[in-house]
Amino acid sequence: MRAGAAAAIGAAVAVPLLRRRARIPAPVTVAACAAGPLGLAVLRPRTHKRDVAMYALQMWAFTMVHELPYDNPQRLRARLEIRYPIRADRVIGLGRLPNARLQRGLARLSGVGVLNRLLTWVHWLWFIEPYAALLFILVRHPERFPRAARQLAAVFDLGCAVYFAAPTAPPWWASREGYTGEEVRRIMEEVGKETWGSAWPAMYKALGGNPWAAMPSLHFATSLTAAISLAKTGRLAGAVGWAYALTLGFGLVYLGEHYVTDLAAGAGLVATVRYGEPLAEPAVLAVNRRLRGLERLANG
Repeated sequence: MRAGAAAAIGAAVAVPLLRRRARIPAPVTVAACAAGPLGLAVLRPRTHKRDVAMYALQMWAFTMVHELPYDNPQRLRARLEIRYPIRADRVIGLGRLPNARLQRGLARLSGVGVLNRLLTWVHWLWFIEPYAALLFILVRHPERFPRAARQLAAVFDLGCAVYFAAPTAPPWWASREGYTGEEVRRIMEEVGKETWGSAWPAMYKALGGNPWAAMPSLHFATSLTAAISLAKTGRLAGAVGWAYALTLGFGLVYLGEHYVTDLAAGAGLVATVRYGEPLAEPAVLAVNRRLRGLERLANG
């Protein structure tokens, strides 16, 4: 049993890396990624360190799985949703896209270059912010860590499922392809070239594993989830979390990364996870009981 659990962990790491070369089907890759955290739960008794390692495996799985649809861009392009968020955002923007309104309106400011860099860095910091929030909770309020990590993982996973079911183009891509009727720049790309120089193309390629994973905005959804969890630990931590989430939300629209509709869907996803948790609890507890039984068997 221990050997099987260790093999599941190894497969969770190796299979997504080898999927293109070995032509491993997407369902097999998803199953291998999902088995990793379960294998660790069987292999090691529960501790805070194991909880952290399980979450790391979960995030590895998300990172790999959310890229899977783009392994075949031609097939994905046939299902790509482009126009409905444009129509929805034009209603919100009273006839124009909020992205274009913000970019053109703020372009008149003398300090727009500073604003572009500031909001781009806020966007880039998202790659560590949710995990920094969890680390803070783990260190200062360890009893709250399992629930905070579980909710954040659920937001990532459900959002990933939507990316498979309904791939949606972001505003900067739709603008480049001529769908928006008005220019929406990808300001992050401009700042990236200015900031990183010759290193930027490789960085950009590494960060853009699936450009059609836009609806819902997991940037916004996960930052909201982190803010809510931080607010439960104290006012100051909550204020920092909410300030970051709201600044990021504004930045995602201004930078051309997401529609307002994407952000609204992200907020709806957070509400679904939080209010749906009691409904999922019986199933979660049943899985936990099975895993504890297997853990006892595996560890004597």
